[in-house]
Amino acid sequence: MLRLTGLKLPLDHAAEAMPAAICERLGIAAEALRGYEIVRRGNDARRKSAILLVYTVDVDLDGEAEVLERLKGDHEVRPRPDTDYHFVAHAPEGWSGLRPVVVGAGPCGLFAGLLLAQMGFRPIILDRGKIVRERTRDTWGLWRRGELNPDSNVQFGEGGAGTFSDGKLYCRVKDPRLLGRKVLDEFVKAGAPADILYEAHPHIGTFRLVSMVETMRRTIEELGGEYRWQTRVDDLELERLSDGRQALRGLHLGDGSFLEADHVVLAIGHSARPTFEMLHRRGVHMEAKPFSIGVRIEHPQAWIDEARYGRFARHPILGAAAYSLAHHCEGGRTVYSFCMCPGGRVVAATSEEGRVVTNGMSQYSRAEFNANSGLVVAIDPERDYPGGPLAGIDFQRHWESLAYVAGGSNYNAPGQKVGDFLAGRPSTELGEIVPSYKPGVTMTDLSQCLPAFAVEAMREALPVFGRQIPKYDHPDVVMTGVETRTSSPVRITRDKDFQSLNVERLFPAGEGAGYAGGILSAAIDGIKVAEAVARSMVGRS
Repeated sequence: MLRLTGLKLPLDHAAEAMPAAICERLGIAAEALRGYEIVRRGNDARRKSAILLVYTVDVDLDGEAEVLERLKGDHEVRPRPDTDYHFVAHAPEGWSGLRPVVVGAGPCGLFAGLLLAQMGFRPIILDRGKIVRERTRDTWGLWRRGELNPDSNVQFGEGGAGTFSDGKLYCRVKDPRLLGRKVLDEFVKAGAPADILYEAHPHIGTFRLVSMVETMRRTIEELGGEYRWQTRVDDLELERLSDGRQALRGLHLGDGSFLEADHVVLAIGHSARPTFEMLHRRGVHMEAKPFSIGVRIEHPQAWIDEARYGRFARHPILGAAAYSLAHHCEGGRTVYSFCMCPGGRVVAATSEEGRVVTNGMSQYSRAEFNANSGLVVAIDPERDYPGGPLAGIDFQRHWESLAYVAGGSNYNAPGQKVGDFLAGRPSTELGEIVPSYKPGVTMTDLSQCLPAFAVEAMREALPVFGRQIPKYDHPDVVMTGVETRTSSPVRITRDKDFQSLNVERLFPAGEGAGYAGGILSAAIDGIKVAEAVARSMVGRS
């Protein structure tokens, strides 16, 4: 089969236009085309008067060798790549060694556990939170009643932070082995819509993610894996090796028990602050990492649709429009959109009492009234939070605490209209745009809970974005604060074998360890680390 990329057709093309376009592009007769499969579908909306769909297709045809020779040098025509996943190892028959342990049941831990189970290693998966249905009830407790459970919330529990998000399944990581396809295939097996296999920007949505996570848990258990919920890792047991290095012996758990383990995947997520502090005390090598700070900004979804798609707004194939923006400020700061959620809502995402954190989520339909996105400013340790590996956590906590106070000390989020924010005056009432954050929004002055440099940078960027997307900086647009959990504030450094730089048998992984950002990249990293664990367990590099 051949893979053909960059095939463009009109938005409302007829079904028969696809095979005709393939034959024309490859210079073959219609009878030579045996069949085709759509691999990817995106859109080119640069000309809003004539939006095009852009396809990648796998083509089965007669005379494949002749076509490849004739079109040699055409980068849009090549042999179909092997998209099947190939396991790197399997547990030996009758294997009865110490079982690998995965700490964290987010996307990274889920796929690390799944791969280890599929390879026959019967992993034990620990999570400080609850199963996803119970966790959902606890999360709604904060959103509806202002009641926070510090161990079961948007950040902690089965599915990880990605469960309460847009369920976006695309990323910018290089993926030469097509591990992302393995992730998507497993999601479809678990109940995700099949269109995630070919849409350029696939997403699932929170409700579907919940049932998928449950299905994948059952798969892992059927393969011999074991989950232990509401199980917190309080300490590491280390031993000194003959060459002076340290190695992991096991885990001290929150109930006072000890779990012997010599292969532990640390997939703890970007908000596992007590665990970061414990690892630092134990001397596990880590370093402060850049992240971003800002707010969530909300617009009517219809404004974004019209700005992006013009007369084709709300076309069923295009769906709710998204955007991606960035501005490099005169002072050297970068302001950009983050985790854009079309047709979604802003959610309370704190994991600690007395703090307010915002995030965004959407359902699969993306049918709610507002679009929201992070509007954030990039920051870095050397410039903004010097002082050691954990200084970024202190920085986050400081602004989250101020946001809690500014919102009324009841988990309401502080909010401000863009017009007031640009003018430097507090907001006292809403305009035509109603914010979606629950339990509620207190209109105030966001400069009380954001660094001055972030306020200055956002004030410079907003009018620039308004020239790119009409009404983006409309005076009634609402911002709610604060967005601080864009990524992990630390990186738990690891070597080429994916083990901790200075503690053998400990495998830092995913977003919390500083090696991913989002569901897909975290899942891919979970696969890579599971492979490293499997190689180590069977004794080969």
